[in-house]
Amino acid sequence: MTTVLNGLTLAAVLSLVAIGLAVIFGLMRVINMAHGEMFILGSYTVVAAWEATGNVWLGIALAPFVVGAIGWAIERTMIRRLSGRLLDTLVATWGLSIVIREGLKVVFGAGSRNLPFPFTGDLTVLGTRYPLYRLFLIALAVVVMATVLWVFLRTDFGWKVSAVTQDREMAMAMGIDAGRIDAAVFALGAGLAGLAGAVMTPLITLNPEVGLFFLARSFLVVIVGGVGSLLGTAAGAGLIGMGQAALAASFRPVIAQIVLLVLAIVIIRLRPTGLFGRLQG
Repeated sequence: MTTVLNGLTLAAVLSLVAIGLAVIFGLMRVINMAHGEMFILGSYTVVAAWEATGNVWLGIALAPFVVGAIGWAIERTMIRRLSGRLLDTLVATWGLSIVIREGLKVVFGAGSRNLPFPFTGDLTVLGTRYPLYRLFLIALAVVVMATVLWVFLRTDFGWKVSAVTQDREMAMAMGIDAGRIDAAVFALGAGLAGLAGAVMTPLITLNPEVGLFFLARSFLVVIVGGVGSLLGTAAGAGLIGMGQAALAASFRPVIAQIVLLVLAIVIIRLRPTGLFGRLQG
């Protein structure tokens, strides 16, 4: 049961990070190499709030808005100027990721740090005691994923995003401001990554390089689940999270990661579009 809950916790975090990556690529066809840094900016927002006020919850509440605003600024100043040039945006965001990491080292230092949990305690789940905070992460991910799906499938904003994705010129002819939609989606994707980084801060040994790990896992989740599919992203996060937890319980971490990568390659080989690549979500 502990292995299952550990897998659900990892899947919850990966879904929050990867859903942002998925919506950005699904609409804008931008491979955001700085997405891992959006995650770590969320963590350092919590650090800044903790150092200023001693309140971890304040940082968690602020992180998606702070990082979302940074994402909006990045889209307005960089991504928009490189629209339609996939390789250029990839290189530009890769360079931006380096700048952000080095900037964090200047401001906060290159050393590692740990923050306290916002709350402590355990809850018994089917005879197994498990930390309340980890259960909170799982519940939060479910709520956020459900909200994102509702926004994209049931709201006016979601319909506009779908229209821009399917036929940008026609959507603009119908009066939809595609540029504003781009900025909003990029900000939303960055904000979700920032939220994931914020809630993960008490669970990780934080340093400016941590975002690289979550960036790699997020790409794996999106590719396995199906590029452009929100349902696929959730399924991919569950598969990667549960798979890693199960393998880590039986093998050394390095072996578990190798086996997981091979499994992902097999899935992509059998289904090049991913598990849900053909679904519209």
